[in-house]
Amino acid sequence: MITLKNVTKKYGGLTVYDGFNFDICEGQITCILGESGSGKTTLLNMLANLTPYEGEITNKSCSYIFQSPRLLPNLTVRGNLSLVCKDRAAVDDMIEAVGLKDKAGSYPVTLSGGQAQRAAIARAFLYPSEVILMDEPFSSLDLALKLKMAELFLSLWKGQRRTAVFVTHDADEALMLANRIAVLKGGKVKEEFFPEGEPCADLFARSGQRQKLLACLMD
Repeated sequence: MITLKNVTKKYGGLTVYDGFNFDICEGQITCILGESGSGKTTLLNMLANLTPYEGEITNKSCSYIFQSPRLLPNLTVRGNLSLVCKDRAAVDDMIEAVGLKDKAGSYPVTLSGGQAQRAAIARAFLYPSEVILMDEPFSSLDLALKLKMAELFLSLWKGQRRTAVFVTHDADEALMLANRIAVLKGGKVKEEFFPEGEPCADLFARSGQRQKLLACLMD
């Protein structure tokens, strides 16, 4: 269990969180859903200990999947992944698992957006972290590619069942990927949803809760 207890975060005169309490279950994908400016990325950065805060947060090692891939341009795909894992066989196995075997020796500038994000996902799973943090990693992708990336992420996640915290403003992404959805508003959890069944990267499998989720976001 990852626990946030009485957490306060301010940027100058702006209070983002004031005495915030939240528990994150291990081995699940928890989605933090909310509009832009609701504090989603700040929450991830506090979990990763990238920004100071007041209060208590359980300390866990984290890997991060950002909105942009953030690959080092002077290293190949294999080189980028080798930075977090020195096991050549494990790196090559992961490259194959994410469908980049023919791009292992390529530099980021030659990759498509989807290929670069595949490499970023591979890097996060190769790093021996306890928690994977995801900051809207599919938001810049078209729908078809977004579905493929969600499918890829879930296939890797189901092999490890690592705790994941995923933030998005997209209700469909939340329904596809999450075991639990927390709607964030004004620095507080407004409502929680627990979609039925396993996350499955299927837009229609959990559509029964979509209208209620959208209504909660718009309220």
